[in-house]
Amino acid sequence: MKKNHLKVFLLLLIGGLIFVVNHYGLTEWLTLASLKENFEFLQTQIADNIYLSLGIFFLTYVAIVAFSIPGATVMTLAAGALFGLVQGLLLVSFASSVGATISFLVSRYLLRDLVMKRYSDKLTSINNGIAKDGVFYLFTLRLIPVFPFFLINILFGLTGISTWSFYWVSQLGMLAGTAVYVNAGTALTEIDGLSGIFTPGLLLSFTLLGLLPIGAKFFTDYLRGLKVYQGYERPKTFDYNIVVIGAGAAGLVTSYIAAAVKARVLLIEKHKMGGDCLNTGCVPSKALIASAKVVHNSKRVADFGLKTSEVNFEFSEVMERVQRVIKQVEPHDSVERYSELGVECISGAAKIKSPFTVEVNGNTFTTRNIVVASGARPLVPNMPGLDKVEYFTSDTIWNLRQRPEKMVVLGGGPIGSELSQAFSRLGVNVTQVEAYDCILSREDDDVSEYICRRLMKEGVRILTNHRAVGVVVRDNRKYLICHSGAEETGEVEVEFDCLLFALGRKANVSGFGLEELGVQLNSRGTIEADEFLRSNYPNIYVAGDVTGPYQFTHFAAHQAWYAAVNALFSPFRKFRADYRVVPWCTFTDPEVAHVGFNEKAAKEKGIEYEVTHYSIDDLDRAIADATDEGFVKVITATGRDKILGVTIVGHGAGELLAEYVLAMKHGLGLNKILGTIHTYPTMAEANKYAAGVWKKNHAPQNVLRWVERFHSWRRGS
Repeated sequence: MKKNHLKVFLLLLIGGLIFVVNHYGLTEWLTLASLKENFEFLQTQIADNIYLSLGIFFLTYVAIVAFSIPGATVMTLAAGALFGLVQGLLLVSFASSVGATISFLVSRYLLRDLVMKRYSDKLTSINNGIAKDGVFYLFTLRLIPVFPFFLINILFGLTGISTWSFYWVSQLGMLAGTAVYVNAGTALTEIDGLSGIFTPGLLLSFTLLGLLPIGAKFFTDYLRGLKVYQGYERPKTFDYNIVVIGAGAAGLVTSYIAAAVKARVLLIEKHKMGGDCLNTGCVPSKALIASAKVVHNSKRVADFGLKTSEVNFEFSEVMERVQRVIKQVEPHDSVERYSELGVECISGAAKIKSPFTVEVNGNTFTTRNIVVASGARPLVPNMPGLDKVEYFTSDTIWNLRQRPEKMVVLGGGPIGSELSQAFSRLGVNVTQVEAYDCILSREDDDVSEYICRRLMKEGVRILTNHRAVGVVVRDNRKYLICHSGAEETGEVEVEFDCLLFALGRKANVSGFGLEELGVQLNSRGTIEADEFLRSNYPNIYVAGDVTGPYQFTHFAAHQAWYAAVNALFSPFRKFRADYRVVPWCTFTDPEVAHVGFNEKAAKEKGIEYEVTHYSIDDLDRAIADATDEGFVKVITATGRDKILGVTIVGHGAGELLAEYVLAMKHGLGLNKILGTIHTYPTMAEANKYAAGVWKKNHAPQNVLRWVERFHSWRRGS
């Protein structure tokens, strides 16, 4: 109870102080104008009693910082003006650190318990990071003030950092910035008028202020390097500029770029060139989807004015065609091609021995930089009974040659939905199981419902709100056990002879040296990277599925450019990865293509928006091709034609989306799309007509009424 009384007293004290400061306008004294006006008087008082003046100044500064009263900057300048550089620097350095520590302790005492109760899970992970690198983080924030000074005091009060560590790191970290401001204060005393602004001392002070963030950034990077590379010997010369681990989309593009700018690059792949996309992902799945689409279209010949059509196929031959497609694309990603481009390729398992050395096949190579592009693998849950049955993933399903009778696809995301529809079209009895209340849960409800209805119409059994909990085998028959309903109160058994996991992918981050180096992972289990795609080791870069946040081939290639260029040319030139416009497509039939915000994401972010909807069943080309289904849905800023996001459901939606991706990338609005000539008759006209719908909805009705009167006048009526 006494503790609560003390908290109440502190809150009343702070509230009272704020009231007094505001009521009596005390902050008006903490301005440059006030400092100039009272400068001679203050100098006289200091000369009469220097020690009392120092004490009053010190305590005032401590109070201002401790209770976040505006005026600390002016007080720092005043210290230089009134006490000189050395004395002023010592005074402000200690006063600011003491005040910050008081603010830190008040925050810890008043707020920490409350915050811990409400956000214990998040604060625990933050405290783990603070325990490991808190001193360095605090030092960086003090040296480069990204956040307001008082906010750092409050936030660190909520963490587990010790009071002593907070004090001395704050004092050391703020010293450089304090010195610059105090020095600026000494120059301010020389100003007699506007012409006096350009004194050498003042110019030097503000030049230092401008250079401080740049110098501080280099200094913190240097300190970061000293810490992270401690214990590792840096070679005097290097065998390679870059060693790339993984020859998937990210690794291939990284290697290509490095070789193109004449760097020496080593590409290591332990399995197959081309990675998941070529061998088990994009290429085989699209080949399967294409074959399944032919079978499906043969059943709807009446839509094209035809009487009969029959497609006879063998399931095994369809799966063999998938392999032929892979073989046909394979040369694009082959060792031969990349060797001709200047990339040295080695087949084997890489092992990172240090930030500068990589071992493969018993040989050790030195390198200035490493790019980890090790990709991801299908996620398989640890379910009871799974060891008693054979199961497939999106990596292994391509080994299937005999058509199953009953397939269960576990997962309602893009991979699960694409494969459910494809195998269903090839005559497989497919049940798709999804734990959420809809498939394609990242999309808007109308989109996921549209695709769900389509799959069900084609014969796919979809079980949403069903969480798989195990597998049982009875009488030589296999069943997936699910808890059903939003409350998971029911139990459902789904029989299968083929079980396919499509639950997403898990980054490949273990088994090749990252753990031993202490390369940091994030909460998603992927490698933590900064905006330049650097890990916590500045010379170890990452790209693709191993870091995310998106697991798309085109996104991996996009990241690879930044990883390659930053690795090769940093610190002289480096680029922040740009994720502002990231498109993706789910290749169901019809396709679902998306870029930017949808309604669901806009609502979560609290963004005001408008929706423009155009139905493709009105499009001439779609009607002629019997593909008149789906819609274009554009999210725009309220009252403006600025495109915030687009979702297209329809045949060739992935192709149609490209126009919007380009428009968003370069800031073009719907008016520009409307004013662009689109070939007739094409599916691309859907984009122009969607823009036309927006324009119609925003037509200036008041102006049109006057225009109508004008035309009536010209008719003489």
